[in-house]
Amino acid sequence: MSGEPPLGAQDWPDVAYSLLRRRGTTLFCYVPDAGHQRLIERAEADPEVTALVLSREDEGVAIQAGSHLGGGRAVLLMQSSGVGNCVNFLSLIKHGRFPFLTLVTMRGGWGEQNPWQYPMGQATESVLNAMGVITVPVNSPEEVGPSLEAAIGMVDRAGQAVAVILTQRLLGVKQF
Repeated sequence: MSGEPPLGAQDWPDVAYSLLRRRGTTLFCYVPDAGHQRLIERAEADPEVTALVLSREDEGVAIQAGSHLGGGRAVLLMQSSGVGNCVNFLSLIKHGRFPFLTLVTMRGGWGEQNPWQYPMGQATESVLNAMGVITVPVNSPEEVGPSLEAAIGMVDRAGQAVAVILTQRLLGVKQF
């Protein structure tokens, strides 16, 4: 197993960023994460975008709800371990029926070498589903565009809460 992302994976963040910007996303909330590094760099370099570093992922849930109320479009970029920090705030999304979009980089699955990542990594999709968030897994670079476009439609036109799950097959395995 290589620690490098699969061939072609280096392009998926640019595809995702273009789709998010075409959607009208101007607020990118995140806790720093290597899996989202390119998306974060693009957001920070874009003068038309606010890239907001969070202390905790749950802040991004509330900020995204506020952005929606103000007529804006936001996205929350987080790692699977951060989903556990969001459970209470996801009840706000469910109860208030806010549209919600998050991109979640996964740990604790295929090829994982860090034992601390397994518990939350294996619970991530179940936790999100229990809170009313639809999950859309992405395993390859070719799936990023169609999956994110589908998620954007579910969020913006159907008012759903959706998590695009960026799996370790897409991201590659971190070597320890």
